[in-house]
Amino acid sequence: MPEAQPRNIVEQFFQTMRGMLEGPVVFVREKIVEPNQQHYPWYHQKFRRVPTIDQCYNDDIVCYTEANFQYKRDKQVENEILSILRHRFEDCMMYEAPDHAEKCKDVLKQYEDATTNWFIKYGDLGAYHNVKMAYMKQKHRMIWERRHGPVGSGMKQEENE
Repeated sequence: MPEAQPRNIVEQFFQTMRGMLEGPVVFVREKIVEPNQQHYPWYHQKFRRVPTIDQCYNDDIVCYTEANFQYKRDKQVENEILSILRHRFEDCMMYEAPDHAEKCKDVLKQYEDATTNWFIKYGDLGAYHNVKMAYMKQKHRMIWERRHGPVGSGMKQEENE
């Protein structure tokens, strides 16, 4: 719909001023910004991987903050994966009602493995944890496994010669 002609000099002045102010903005938006935008659905947004906490220097606050945000995003993704696996197992149990113990064995194993791995990484950290606490947990677990063997297998026995 074409713009109506101004009825008087005041409207003509304001239309001219609007064209002078809005024209360059519209030009830049249509010719530069929109052709260079990446179009993707908001739910498939891809974040670049940032350095992990062990790659950050002690005094690099920006790197630490980015690593913390990446850790939180990773935790949300792993929570959703666990939720999907749990729903798959529940659906399998409902569908295969009397024989679910045999027919849903693979789905249950997959869910239990994912749960174990989630707990190894995020379990026992408390409600308000960050990437540094998770990194320290990983470090302490590795030290324990070096000294005593895998967690849950009992402690190594001293070999007497």
